[in-house]
Amino acid sequence: MGTWDVMRQDDLGNEFHVSSHDSRVAALAQVMVMESGVPHRQSYWVQGPFLPSVRTNRDLYLHVLRVGRDTRAGAWSLSAFLRALWKVSLPLRDRAELEADDVGALFSAAAAVSPAPYDAGWGTADLRLSGPAPVGHRDWERVLLAQIADLEDFVAAPPGPRARFGADAPRPPGSGARPTPRRWCNFDPATYLECAVAGGVGGWDVSDGARVPAGGGPTRSSVRPLTTVTWADLARLMVCGQTYE
Repeated sequence: MGTWDVMRQDDLGNEFHVSSHDSRVAALAQVMVMESGVPHRQSYWVQGPFLPSVRTNRDLYLHVLRVGRDTRAGAWSLSAFLRALWKVSLPLRDRAELEADDVGALFSAAAAVSPAPYDAGWGTADLRLSGPAPVGHRDWERVLLAQIADLEDFVAAPPGPRARFGADAPRPPGSGARPTPRRWCNFDPATYLECAVAGGVGGWDVSDGARVPAGGGPTRSSVRPLTTVTWADLARLMVCGQTYE
């Protein structure tokens, strides 16, 4: 175990200690929270041993279960959570790939900031990917904004009491092109996050209490190392969050 310190440097070069954390993910999340929102000239970083908190797909899975519990306690809507996730991702948009700890921190940070306001232009924007598959933050962003636009459409045309069995996004006339499936199965942040990681990278176990396998099906998924995640990988996780059951 170790301690990770969040440090800050002002525009005069002075360094300050901001906070201490018992996990690297928690420290990274604190940096993401402080760097989100209004641009500033101060810089933040994490100082401490390089001992990743998220080493395997199971570590990430268990982490998102905890974040999901936080969103339930805070009564988050899925739209608000995704808008917060988009907001905290912006300082990372120039990075080609993320460490697994960064991914865990993104989800934690999203649950700790006020969400970005909904932009009505997202509903009519052309959000098609730059190519046949997502590449980089910009394409991941298009996937996320398409999902947020779908959720806004559901506000005007609710999916009804059988939504948990699946519902198609309304996408009324005038909607822009969206790179995501119309089908939705998950409408709250906790379920979305669990399905995102379970479907995208695995790591679940029936003993976790969140996933009930089909009759005779496996009771766990294999555990494997998880070191880096590309934005394309993260885009696939987001689609699993929407559609995986």
